[in-house]
Amino acid sequence: MSNTQNLQGKKIAILATNGFEQSELVEPKTLFTEQGAKVDILSIEDQTTIKAWDEDNWGKEVDVDLQVSSANLEDYDALVLPGGQINPDVLRTNNDAVAFISKANGTDSIKAIGAICHGPWLLVESGLADGATLTSFPSIKTDLQNAGATWVDEEVVNHEKLVTSRNPNDIPAFVAKISELVA
Repeated sequence: MSNTQNLQGKKIAILATNGFEQSELVEPKTLFTEQGAKVDILSIEDQTTIKAWDEDNWGKEVDVDLQVSSANLEDYDALVLPGGQINPDVLRTNNDAVAFISKANGTDSIKAIGAICHGPWLLVESGLADGATLTSFPSIKTDLQNAGATWVDEEVVNHEKLVTSRNPNDIPAFVAKISELVA
């Protein structure tokens, strides 16, 4: 799948904290930026940088642009939720993060909410999984089904605003689908 959309003038928020899967934040950010979008990294607890998990060890640090508690959903065209096991598990216990994700679904400016790997845990916590057809890393399939989602094993699944993918290998298709919805 090619990423040839023109995202000039579009803004994308990536919500993450320490322990995000490095490729699932860095690669989408790069691909969206190459298409002309402005990408903001949002986080929690007054963090100015967040540290990646890179497959089996700590990875690079990424600068945080804004705290989710002070971000305005109306400023963004899409919200992206990277996975990794640590990142979504921490975020789903943060009231500001969960409220932001939940409200994104009802905000007209938001055209896509993307969640990859373990990121769909945040769709469960924010009430967006119920009734949706989603994919994820296979280990959270039962969690999604228990939350009322229909789980399928596909590289990218689009249900209304929700775009989900399974793992880092799916990033090109994941970014292409979000870009298509935003453009």
